[in-house]
Amino acid sequence: MSESFDLIVIGAGPGGYVAAIRAAQLGLKTACIDKNEALGGTCLRVGCIPSKALLESSEHYRQAKKGTLDVHGVQISGVGLDLGVMLARKDKIVAQLTRGVKGLFDKNEIETFHGTGRLTGNGQVTVTSSSGTEIVLSAKNILIATGSEPSTIPGVALDWDRIGTSTEALSYPTVPEHLIVIGAGYIGLEMGSVWNRLGSKVTVLEYMPSFLPAVDSEIARLAARVFKKQGLDIRLGVKVTGAEVDGETVTVSYEDKDGVSSIQGDRVLVSTGRHPNTEGLGATKLGVAMNKRGFIEVDDHYRTSVPGVWAIGDVVPGPMLAHKAEEEGVVAVETMAGQPGHVNYDAIPGILYTHPEVAGVGKTEQELKEAGIPYKKGKFPFSANGRAKAMGQTDGMVKILAHATTDRILGFHVLGPHASDLVAEGAIAIEFSACAEDLARSVHAHPTLSEVVKEAALAVGDRVIHI
Repeated sequence: MSESFDLIVIGAGPGGYVAAIRAAQLGLKTACIDKNEALGGTCLRVGCIPSKALLESSEHYRQAKKGTLDVHGVQISGVGLDLGVMLARKDKIVAQLTRGVKGLFDKNEIETFHGTGRLTGNGQVTVTSSSGTEIVLSAKNILIATGSEPSTIPGVALDWDRIGTSTEALSYPTVPEHLIVIGAGYIGLEMGSVWNRLGSKVTVLEYMPSFLPAVDSEIARLAARVFKKQGLDIRLGVKVTGAEVDGETVTVSYEDKDGVSSIQGDRVLVSTGRHPNTEGLGATKLGVAMNKRGFIEVDDHYRTSVPGVWAIGDVVPGPMLAHKAEEEGVVAVETMAGQPGHVNYDAIPGILYTHPEVAGVGKTEQELKEAGIPYKKGKFPFSANGRAKAMGQTDGMVKILAHATTDRILGFHVLGPHASDLVAEGAIAIEFSACAEDLARSVHAHPTLSEVVKEAALAVGDRVIHI
């Protein structure tokens, strides 16, 4: 049996399903292949969405348990945790959203094939179902959007129970007494924060000597202090060499500046990054070029070295972010349809959904220094903002970096409440080549957190008002 389409998308994650919908809007007969019955990929099923649900729930529990609501006059006693209800809420949200993707596919007449897709010829994809049944599909264009998988490190074997990835950490049956997190990246810090709030002792072992090296260094230093104050034991410059399970105990061996040591816990979360998911895809056999790190090489419009084969998202170089994959998917299919499009990588925000949140877009101060670009900076703390004081969330600040001569905004960084929302203002400013003066002159409603953005922009020109 064989079916023919204008476009076959392999992978129904954020990049794949958004690309499929946009292609259908453009009139392309589209099919999408995914090995899971529930659409949405890692992000929707076992990544972005379920982790944010647990982050939200666990923060409510922390506020109630730790008495931080007392200052609001809210007195709570006898606070308890029903982990089952919390996890069920997370699963319900995931189910609703995955059904939503299916509904969008139905609405746009996108045909779905459940199974593993592999490239088996020019313009040809073979889909193998879980039962072993095969079907051959053909199309003028094939878009690879297979995402990424968790990376591991030598000496640490995953047993998907005591030693696992973020997928297992989303559904621990009980609150770990001591959770050891290997890797202080976004995933490790978010999931570490969840279980710390729910009562776990959390130790984070990070190989790099600096905390959040991709984040603006000033923001990262402030964040480290806040997280440590919350109870996260963050250890930098640590090389993990092994992990052994003995019953319900895991012993993690490591090396640091003090020599060889070990630490024991009852759960280990390995969050040492992710790698492209291309195994079994048949891309190399077909002639699709890849770089030394296993990423598929593409041009500015996501064409691979094989005509008619395109790739987006985590399988191509660049930050592994759902919103980056979505934008690449849209540009790829619009290019197929003869329309112009581009992705401005300087305007892609990165966000750490802790409490407070960390968000940034554009260049960091250390990047500007290394590049020798002259710049000015403006900062304003949430502690001087009326809305933040009313919320009782005054940790952090907004920091804006602008070119010293042109005043064009080059970087926008936030540590604080709703940073994930505020960073959008910076992304739009960079996308439209706005100056700090433009933000400073724009009216920001009072009282709002966004006034911190306005004050930081004013500070670039040394005319901040409320400090």
